[in-house]
Amino acid sequence: MNPKASLLDRESARRNHPGLVRPSIRSRIVTGLVVAALVALALFALARLEFSFTRLGSGLAQLATFLGLMVPPSAGGHAMVFFKSLGETVAIAFLGTLLAAAIALPLGFMAAQGMIGGAVLRFLTRRFSDTVRGIDTLIWALIWINVVGLGPFAGVLAIMTSDIGSFTKLFSEAIEATDRKPAEGVTSTGGNRFHVMRFGVLPQVMPVLISQTLYYFESNTRSATIIGIVGAGGIGLHLAEMIRTYEWDRVAFIILMILATVAIIDFFSSRLRTRLIGSRRAEA
Repeated sequence: MNPKASLLDRESARRNHPGLVRPSIRSRIVTGLVVAALVALALFALARLEFSFTRLGSGLAQLATFLGLMVPPSAGGHAMVFFKSLGETVAIAFLGTLLAAAIALPLGFMAAQGMIGGAVLRFLTRRFSDTVRGIDTLIWALIWINVVGLGPFAGVLAIMTSDIGSFTKLFSEAIEATDRKPAEGVTSTGGNRFHVMRFGVLPQVMPVLISQTLYYFESNTRSATIIGIVGAGGIGLHLAEMIRTYEWDRVAFIILMILATVAIIDFFSSRLRTRLIGSRRAEA
């Protein structure tokens, strides 16, 4: 690299961006105060939450003991029961995600600017989305268990309810980011608002919506495991029971089953996303 060119670049950067190359004293003081405040907050949190390196060390030693008891993994004669429950977990995640995406699609158009309704409807839809997604899936599972009883139906409703809020936000943002020229073209040929959404907006956002839905399906497979612990069906109930009875070899077997399932779902969903997005680009 030419030293003279490097010097010229440095001088040019100093002239064009003096605040970045040589920040003012006020900027340095503000930065120092912010860093000091963050460090003080972290130290306060560690003290308030009774963080202890001694307890952490003893806990890691206990964790190493548990990991040793997990080898080798074993189903203990319950492999078919575990596989059936794992299939139930995947079904809960799939159905819950699919229902949430179907319900959130019209809500996404309602929450997007310039699509359906006016500012009041958009505001109400967005606040509804914020409220729903502000409650964790596990809380929704506990609520639905008390409403419809124990079992996978409560798990499906919990996944669906939790994802409606997230999908509404993501779908509306994708819709707002679309190119308006196709929509204007549909309008210029006499199309109404429905035609604009169907032929001008939806073809643009469909690959993004499908990609987001597939990602949430993969994520919800793990979430369905957690909500199963509280009685919403699936493999989570068996996992909690094996942990409670210290059957660590069976715990390892169940965890490996879950990891393999998530990896398989991720592989096929990635291939499907690539194929869908590639075909859309080819059509464009």
